Amino acid sequence: MPSLSHLDHLVLAVKDMAASLDFYCRVLGCTEVTFGAGRKAVAFGAQKINLKLWTPELADIPCEARVPMTGSADLCFLSGTPVAEWIAHLAACGVALEEGPVLRTGALGPILSIYCRDPDGNLIEIANAQPVSGL
Repeated sequence: MPSLSHLDHLVLAVKDMAASLDFYCRVLGCTEVTFGAGRKAVAFGAQKINLKLWTPELADIPCEARVPMTGSADLCFLSGTPVAEWIAHLAACGVALEEGPVLRTGALGPILSIYCRDPDGNLIEIANAQPVSGL
């Protein structure tokens, strides 16, 4: 059976490109990327999030999500920066904390998470990996 190795990129529909770029770059520390015919994305590590300006016609374009809409994503980002520092940084950036810190289960084990929202209302989870308790 074929297998996948990793996620190359994901696409978010956004209502305000400038506000989204500001949030992901200034608040989350991503790098702005311009590619193709002036398209925008943000990158961090080996990951990329393409930002696509939402219009009602977006759903009629081939190779697009069936029902693209803003504010429908729930993204979790792992960070080596302690969530306590993230809480202070978010407050300094004027970004409200929705919840946390709380213990959750990530893809590779326990994580300590905080939650906020991006300008489109997508839920943004910022988490620190936690030690796995042994038996």
